[in-house]
Amino acid sequence: MNKKVKIIVISDGTGETATEICRAAMAQFKGKDVYFTRYKNVRTKEQITAIFTEAAIHHDLITYTIVQKEIREHISELSRTKHVRALDLLGPALTTFSNYFEQEPSRKPGILHEVNDEYFNRVAAMEFTINHDDGRNVESLHLADIILVGISRTSKTPLSIYLSHKGLKVVNIPIIESQNPPDALFKVDQRKIFALTINPDALAEIRRKRLGRLGAATHTGDYANQSKVLSEVEWANTLFEENKRWPVFNVTDKALEETASEIVKLINMRKNNIFKQNKS
Repeated sequence: MNKKVKIIVISDGTGETATEICRAAMAQFKGKDVYFTRYKNVRTKEQITAIFTEAAIHHDLITYTIVQKEIREHISELSRTKHVRALDLLGPALTTFSNYFEQEPSRKPGILHEVNDEYFNRVAAMEFTINHDDGRNVESLHLADIILVGISRTSKTPLSIYLSHKGLKVVNIPIIESQNPPDALFKVDQRKIFALTINPDALAEIRRKRLGRLGAATHTGDYANQSKVLSEVEWANTLFEENKRWPVFNVTDKALEETASEIVKLINMRKNNIFKQNKS
């Protein structure tokens, strides 16, 4: 019967990468009875020494993904002095990449986990934004990071999607001249609300082009009617003036990136102001 072998995985992050590499390697060695013990978020020499002391007793194999050079050197030293086999899964790659790019790595532990968290946060933000497009699911309005309000064709949806790619949960609410905005809009943190306005002539042209694309260029309604568009824009601007905590962004002839950048800049300024107030 084969002896059961323990492979120790040491990581300054989650250890998932090292474990998967080891499993991939072990797939080439059929019939070996192996189990893994993972030590996560290992950042000190004392932790390393304790792990190696135990591994030396049982003759375990150690694999590790550690970015800090001094910790890797400590591991190499312990591997020699305690006669424990240790496999550096990350060090050679860091050296090769460093030589290729002619740049030192940041050596910040746990970055991959941070990147993964950032990715999943963006996915969650995008799903939230899609589910709250065009005024849907207003009952969860309070969960949004940003709430965009504006009349039809003021770039609410594309701007929402663009911002969601930055990890921001966005709700966009269409406002209609003949209807009151939803009550929920006035019950949430008003600092989350950003109003979008546009030049009436530009809006009328956008709406006419939209009707053309839909094959309704001869549409007899007032959707693209110049006077009706002017009335809508003026009504919306009056609403925005009544709600002075809503910053107003004019999207006329502006790229999405520009408007998004202005909104994010304002959000960051507010966060910095709150941080300074809390410190004082």
